[in-house]
Amino acid sequence: MKTKLIRVRPDVPDINKLSQAAKIIKKGGLVAFPTETVYGLGANALNEKALRKIFWAKGRPADNPLIVHISRFRDIRLITNYLPVGAKELMKRFWPGPLTLVLPRHPRVPGIVSAGLNTVAVRMPDHPVARGLIRASKLPIAAPSANLSGKPSPTLASHVLKDLAGKIDAVLDGGKCDVGVESTVLDLTGETPLVLRPGGVTLEQLKEVLSKVSIDPAFETGSAPKAPGMKYTHYAPNGDLILVSGEDEAVQQGIIRLSQDYGQKNLSIAILSAEEHLFKYKQEAKHQLLMSLGPAKSPEVAANRLYDALRQCDQQKISVILCEAYPKTGIGMALMNRLEKAALEVINV
Repeated sequence: MKTKLIRVRPDVPDINKLSQAAKIIKKGGLVAFPTETVYGLGANALNEKALRKIFWAKGRPADNPLIVHISRFRDIRLITNYLPVGAKELMKRFWPGPLTLVLPRHPRVPGIVSAGLNTVAVRMPDHPVARGLIRASKLPIAAPSANLSGKPSPTLASHVLKDLAGKIDAVLDGGKCDVGVESTVLDLTGETPLVLRPGGVTLEQLKEVLSKVSIDPAFETGSAPKAPGMKYTHYAPNGDLILVSGEDEAVQQGIIRLSQDYGQKNLSIAILSAEEHLFKYKQEAKHQLLMSLGPAKSPEVAANRLYDALRQCDQQKISVILCEAYPKTGIGMALMNRLEKAALEVINV
């Protein structure tokens, strides 16, 4: 299979190009497309045969649920026949945007979408290309991240092609994704809303709308997943990622010491750090690749840059990646979730 690259303007996408991609979706094919979070790998959410192609292309375990994407509020009726308390308020506040809601699954939605569960994860993306493709298809589109399962998620069309060229029908190239980490997944099917995966909408923002919200214990323990990103190793580069946590000065000294230790073993080393610390690492640490994840007080910049940085490490065949940890507040919670899942080891100094 030859994968077609379709370039579109991210702000005002060409309807003719969207229609090309929509025809593929309608025929049961796979199209990768940009969202505000990461690139998604889309198929008709109501076509079980098409959905199976997603799992094959990614090498994705069948018990890892998918997210269904819609472009209009009224289309939620295609996905669920019941909206729990708080759902409408959350949709009004955060849709379109990086919030996925876990709701009761409508019988018309194939069970493969939800790994056989009676729930379904659904969101409305905040990207003109994504919503334009869904409207042109006139179908809800199920889409996990458009990468090989377990690898860093794609924030550029080139990332998608690196992983999936020859396995999918087309890629809509709408440039770089803005947020850079996946959506927050919030389960509304229990007594208390539970965050199953932190993401682009922060816990603090959710608490502004909900009187009560908790972090699901399965988020830490890895029991049966209700949403993507809860069970399997995710986001991992080819090299060994070592995450270093602690007070700023101790973290920097720890990374310098680790770089020197690994350098004595003739291993290629990358350091991912706040831009304020680059000069110190340049002067004192061993490294082949030194990359800024942005200002230390701007975790949203680090979230935007993380996956591309990990993929650059793979491109340069880096053996060991040393990375500074971030506070688990705001989007830092999502950033640290991705780093901890990708890391071989977390060292507290």
